[in-house]
Amino acid sequence: MTSSPSGRAYLIRHGQTPWTVTGQHTSVTDIPLTAVGEEEAKAIGVALAHVTFELVLVSPRQRTQRTAELAGLTQQAIIEPNLVEWDYGGFEGLTTAEIVQARGDGWDLWIDGVVAGVTPGEHAADVYARARTVLTEVKNVVRHGGNVALVAHGHFLRSLGAAWVDLPVIDGRKLALYTGTVSILGYEHGHPVILGWNIPATGHSSGDDSVNGNAHP
Repeated sequence: MTSSPSGRAYLIRHGQTPWTVTGQHTSVTDIPLTAVGEEEAKAIGVALAHVTFELVLVSPRQRTQRTAELAGLTQQAIIEPNLVEWDYGGFEGLTTAEIVQARGDGWDLWIDGVVAGVTPGEHAADVYARARTVLTEVKNVVRHGGNVALVAHGHFLRSLGAAWVDLPVIDGRKLALYTGTVSILGYEHGHPVILGWNIPATGHSSGDDSVNGNAHP
C-alpha cells in the first residue's frame, strides 16, 4: 500500500454577501459580508481552531479577507491574486435567469463562458489554469505534511477541486459549494482525493460530515 502525505488543503468559501442572497454573479464587484456571512466566518474559525496551517492564501476581495479575519486566519495570511473569482465580464451582477433572458437561449457558465464587459471575462480554461498554478504551491506543502487554507470563491474553488483530482474543469459544475463552508482535499494511497466537500462549519449537515479531518465527500 502506498503511503500518503498527512497534510490537507482546506478550501474555505467566503461568508454570505448581499449578492449571494439574490443570486447575482459576483467577481470583481467588491462587496462586504452580510451579518449572516460574518457569523458563518466566525463559525469557520471555531471549526478549524484545532488545525495548524503552514500556509494561508486569501483572495484580495474584501469578502474573503473579512472571512479570513473573522476565522482567525489573517495573522499568517498571504494575499494571492490567482484566488479571485471567475471573471464574469459582461455578466457581472446578473442572475442566471437574467443572462438566459438576454441571450434568448440556454446558458451554462462552464460551457458557454461569458461575454466581455467592463472586464474582459474568463472562460473555464482560464480559471482552470489559475487553479493549477495555485495548486503547484499547495501540493508542495501538503506533500510535506503541512496544512493549507485557501479562502476564496465558489466557482473558482469548484474549478480547483476538479483540478486537484485531475478531472476536466467542466466537472467543477458537479461540485455544489455554498457560502461559509469548508472542503477538504488530501491524499489516499498516494492519490489526490476529495476528503470532504461543502461542509457547513457548524457541522449541521444532512450526513455525518464535519471539519474534524475525518469528513466524507
